[in-house]
Amino acid sequence: MDWLQLIDIVSTVLGLLYLWLEYRANIWLWAVSIIMPIVHSYLYFAKGLYADFGMEFYYVAAAIYGYCCWRWGKKDDDAKEVPITHFKRSHIIPSAIVGFALWGGLYWFLSTFTDSTVPLLDSFTTALSAVALWALAKKYVEQWLLWLVVDAVCCGLYIYKGIPFTASLYGFYTVMAVAGYLRWKKLATKNL
Repeated sequence: MDWLQLIDIVSTVLGLLYLWLEYRANIWLWAVSIIMPIVHSYLYFAKGLYADFGMEFYYVAAAIYGYCCWRWGKKDDDAKEVPITHFKRSHIIPSAIVGFALWGGLYWFLSTFTDSTVPLLDSFTTALSAVALWALAKKYVEQWLLWLVVDAVCCGLYIYKGIPFTASLYGFYTVMAVAGYLRWKKLATKNL
């Protein structure tokens, strides 16, 4: 077993832990999401997934932001935690604009300045992940739908790039995104 395979396995284990914590809406997911990008960054760079590599730095910053949102973002001082809610209609157009702008900018960068063999998909999953992570930090139910798309595309991309354990993890993420969406939708209904 070489180092990349070992890193692939470790990142898969961290990813499973992260998913379990996210599914349960547990604030400790943010601690795992600080460690996991460090492991993923090495793997993605070695496999030429440069947008994914760069995204890992965003993930660390977003994990800190997400923790702060979940820890101190309560609107009601008596609330035990930030409630799970739905994506606001007023966020749809700005989020789409940000997502498409990131996708276009990342695609241009990868196509122009790197030897990436998958700039279109690498930039797409990275851009949509940025929006999805923001939605997760806000505890919006619909973040699961964004992750569903990201995870399905990443599964195929990672198979193509020869990262089998991570590809399997993202296949599992795809299935769990459906389960997470249904669970969070039910939890959000209780918050009404």
